[in-house]
This record gives sequence, C-alpha cells and structure tokens, in this order.
Amino acid sequence: MKIKVRKVFVLAAVLLLVSVLSGCGIVDGIFNNVSSLVGLNETGTVIAKTAQIRSSYAVVAADLLEVKRGETLDILDETNFEKVHWYRVRAHDEDNTEGWIEAQNIILSDALEKSKKLAEEDRDIPAQATGQLRAASNLRLSPEQIDDNILFKLDNNSLDNNSNFEITDWKFVPKAQDAPDVDDAPKGDQKPIKGKTKNAEIEAAKENNEPDKMEDAYDVWYKVRLDPSVSPAPAGWLFGRQVELQMPSDIMFYQQNNKKFVAWQRLDNNADLFDKTSDKDTVKVLKPGSWVILSRSNLVKAKNDDVEPDFDGIQVIAYDKYNEQHYAAYRSGEVWGILPLRVEGSGDNKSFSVQLRNNNNGQMENVRFVVVKDGRSRLRITPPENMSQYAASGK
Repeated sequence: MKIKVRKVFVLAAVLLLVSVLSGCGIVDGIFNNVSSLVGLNETGTVIAKTAQIRSSYAVVAADLLEVKRGETLDILDETNFEKVHWYRVRAHDEDNTEGWIEAQNIILSDALEKSKKLAEEDRDIPAQATGQLRAASNLRLSPEQIDDNILFKLDNNSLDNNSNFEITDWKFVPKAQDAPDVDDAPKGDQKPIKGKTKNAEIEAAKENNEPDKMEDAYDVWYKVRLDPSVSPAPAGWLFGRQVELQMPSDIMFYQQNNKKFVAWQRLDNNADLFDKTSDKDTVKVLKPGSWVILSRSNLVKAKNDDVEPDFDGIQVIAYDKYNEQHYAAYRSGEVWGILPLRVEGSGDNKSFSVQLRNNNNGQMENVRFVVVKDGRSRLRITPPENMSQYAASGK
C-alpha cells in the first residue's frame, strides 16, 4: 500500500500552497484539514462482524465507535505496534469519527475488487461441494502461500456459528517439503515448520514399489464462494488442510476409504428437499434424496507432464421414498474428469454433465448423462452410447 507515499505528495502540495498564501487566514484552515486530504483514494471495508475504532493502538485506549461488517472506512495512516498491524481510519458516521482499527478487521479496496473479479470467473458455476473451516486460515487470491496474495484471515467467528461455504473449484499443488502444515500466519510472517516429516515413510513406500499417494505428493487448495452475510469479499482460495468437506449426512456412509467423495449435487426436485414443518423458526432438515457424486482415489494419476484429474469416478445414489432406502442407480468405471459438474432440467426431465478425457484422441469432452425413472419410479441413468471411450486407460 502506498499511503505514506501519497501523504508525502499531499503535504508537499500543502506547503507549496502555504508559500503562495502566506499571511492569509485560510492557511490555518488548510493545516487543520490536512488529515482529511490524506487517504481519500484508499478505503477499506469492515470484514469482522463488529469491530472497534479506538483512540489509540496502545493497550489502554478508549473505544470510539463500533463498526459493522460491510461498512466503508477511509484509510488515513498505518503502523505496526507490538507485531500488530493497525490502520488509522475515518468512519462515515455523523461525526466523521477518526481513530485506529486492527488491520485484520478490514479489507482494502484493491484486494476487495480482486476478490470480486475472482468471484465473477465462477458466476455461472454451481457449487461443487460445501466446506467448513477446521481452523482459522488465510483467504488468498491464488492457490499458493506467498506474501502478497492474502485477502484476510477467515475464521469461524467471521463465518458465524461455523457456517458452511460453497466450493466451486480446487487445485492440486505439488507439495513442498518445507511448507507449513497450516496457513494462518499474517502477511510478512513465516509459520514455523515442524521438524518431523513424512519423508521417511514416503521413501520406504517407494522402495517397496507402492503407488504414490495424493496426500504425499500434493496439497489441495479450494476455491470458495462466500455469502455476503459473512464476508464482503465474495471469493478466494483456502488451504485444503484447514477445510473439512461437509457432505450430506444421508450419503456420507457410502463413501469408501480408498475413494473419497469430492463433489455432489442433488437430483431431487427443490420442493422435496426439506422435511415439512409448521414451525417457521425450526431449522430445516434435509431429507434423504438422490445424488450424483464425483469421487477421487488417493493414487497419483499424472504421468510425466500430465496433470491430475479432479475426479476419477462417477456414481448416482438414488433414494426410494417408499422403501426409505438408498440404492445404487449408476456407477462408472475409472474415468479422467475435470470440473465442473452441472445438473440441468427440472421435474422428471433431468440430466447431468461433466468433462471427461476421450482416450481415442486425448481431448476433454462434455459428456451428458440422462436421468430417467422406470415404471416403479426408480431412478435410472442413461450414459452416452460411446461411454467406453472415456474409460481411464492408466495414462
């Protein structure tokens, strides 16, 4: 941020004006309003649910004004005090209250605009999964731990009662041996590295010719979409080790240890999603239902300059509401697929589509599966006739 550089130019302009207007009564007024000239081109938005503008950044200081999430503040100055970053700000209340606020409570306008552009990229992408924070984590502009891409620190306090967020994409990043296990250090600080690593286990597995595992080779980063009620910044990337996927309770028990569910979308009608209740204040309970699910094995699939697939399996778990039981409506063999998963249509006329690699030409193609019901109202899936072309070849 170039606040201090801008202040130098503003003060220089004021001094030049003083030399021209020396002796005039307006000079005192100019000096009294120097602080109001500084920072008008830099604003910040409150990201904390509530925060205090204080009279000082010292330990003992008065609370001047409580500000709430989404409010805009003018940035006048900044400082670091006892390893805490502070901004001097002006509020837009009736008194134009000026004081100090912890930097972790606001996001600067430039970073906010970058987050909005990130969200715009996925505007038409449906949620692929939902997640929840295991612990506080930096929300970043890109899936990498570098100092200049931190938007702000996201924690369960800012998410309000551990609320979920949507996951629109993810990326597998080769794991660095010296990478920290968590991503919550503030800008400019380096998280200590734990001395004990899994290198010995990995080397032992290689000696025994065991297949490489994803968890040893890669870190996953999730691209998330945040509701405006919990964050003015609508999108960013979170370090995967600090994200816990929140899969629907009625299908989580069908997940296999060697093939994890990574994306899911419901195939039922919207009207059938929740149990009916006469109490409007009661928390809605999601009914058991029918789901299309993408899964991923824990084995490394990339060879040479190839990249990893987002998923390698497709299945549909349907629900028979008369027997009140789930059943397997479809299960693909091994495939090589990338996001997004899309469900289209309404009522009994639905389909879903994914991007799969055609083994005949190596190209990614959009593949559509038709969802139908048989005479007993049981769900059936019609895959494309050429589905054999998309069977993973081990490449």
